Amino acid sequence: MGALELAVPPPVVMIVVGALMWLLSYLFPAFTLPSISHLWVAIIFVLVGLVIGMLGIITFSRAGTTSNPRKNAKVSALVTSGIYRFTRNPMYLGVLLLLIGWGVYLGNILALICAFVFVLYINHYQIRPEERLLEHKFGDEYVSYKAKVRRWI
Repeated sequence: MGALELAVPPPVVMIVVGALMWLLSYLFPAFTLPSISHLWVAIIFVLVGLVIGMLGIITFSRAGTTSNPRKNAKVSALVTSGIYRFTRNPMYLGVLLLLIGWGVYLGNILALICAFVFVLYINHYQIRPEERLLEHKFGDEYVSYKAKVRRWI
């Protein structure tokens, strides 16, 4: 495993990316596009993100397994029901939608690009290591699930 793999908790990554988005919108106002700054659109992204993320957490809780990606040893079940029938990573998808909502609210193209930098980081340093651990723990069952359900949407 690389040094950054599973090292930074995803909520910290979200906060750092969100702060970077604000900073870029503040430092580079020339990249602000009033046409993309729509409060209602931002609110919709945030609400949908919250619902998707919470559905992931609730489904994990009902299955009696941990939703903390840093406690992989406590993973006790492969969850494939509920929201997990549509996306393997609803909590990360929820965070992405929150960040897109934040970027739309800020109305800055650089801020919106940062939301997709979050995807690159999470894919490389969080999701891939988690997938390796799940494949090791659940074997063919996880490989089959992975073949049926997309990583994001």
